Amino acid sequence: MNTAAPLFDLSGRVAVVTGGASGLGLAAAQALGAAGAAVVLVSRRQAELQGAAQGLQAQGIRAACVAADLTQRQALGDLAGQVSQAFGAPDIAVHAAGVNRRQAADAVDSAAWDEQMELMLAAPFFLSRHLVDAMRRRGWGRVILFGSLQSQRAFADSLPYGAAKGGTVQLARAMAEAWSRDGVNANAIAPGFFPTALTRPVFDDPQRRAAIAQQTAVGRTGRPEDLHGAVVFLASRASDYVTGQTLYVDGGFTAK
Repeated sequence: MNTAAPLFDLSGRVAVVTGGASGLGLAAAQALGAAGAAVVLVSRRQAELQGAAQGLQAQGIRAACVAADLTQRQALGDLAGQVSQAFGAPDIAVHAAGVNRRQAADAVDSAAWDEQMELMLAAPFFLSRHLVDAMRRRGWGRVILFGSLQSQRAFADSLPYGAAKGGTVQLARAMAEAWSRDGVNANAIAPGFFPTALTRPVFDDPQRRAAIAQQTAVGRTGRPEDLHGAVVFLASRASDYVTGQTLYVDGGFTAK
């Protein structure tokens, strides 16, 4: 008998995934759904969002979606209520929404700075704070933030993005300090190079893609399914004694 398997079972759990219409957010939603959770996807683009939810439903996953602009901080309380309508209040909040405007440092404007900070720092905190009361009442919850390789190192033309992703590491620690005694653990995942809309400029350049694969310890870039195990681990009882941490899922890129 596999006595560890129940630790990873998410049956009866409800997860909300921001940025869940595509990319790594959708990969996270697929992992959670396959482990038994009902999933509510959140993003701005209604048509893409509905298509993603329908794709999950076709895989036998209970899925719903809510269209929202996460940079509108004053609307996050209403959003917390909306994501609770389909399956009940979430036990798991995954914050995968992100954007990188790729401006040179001397060209960064206030609007781009504010947008990236709102989306990748303010929204995860304020939306989680609206959701955490229900988690506390149950004595169990999970908050999973999405960092980046830029949580640890700098890349060109990404100063606000890197600053936000660096802040994500500390946000996970601070959330853990605030909420873990009530059973709500907070951690971050820092993905390496995966093919997404944000990394398209890299993956569209064969030479850059090959160089990145060479820099990675396992010798290749990431695939969406490479993220599944980390997401389920941090969303499940298997991580009951893990909080305030950042897990790099980067094929060993940061090890070289």
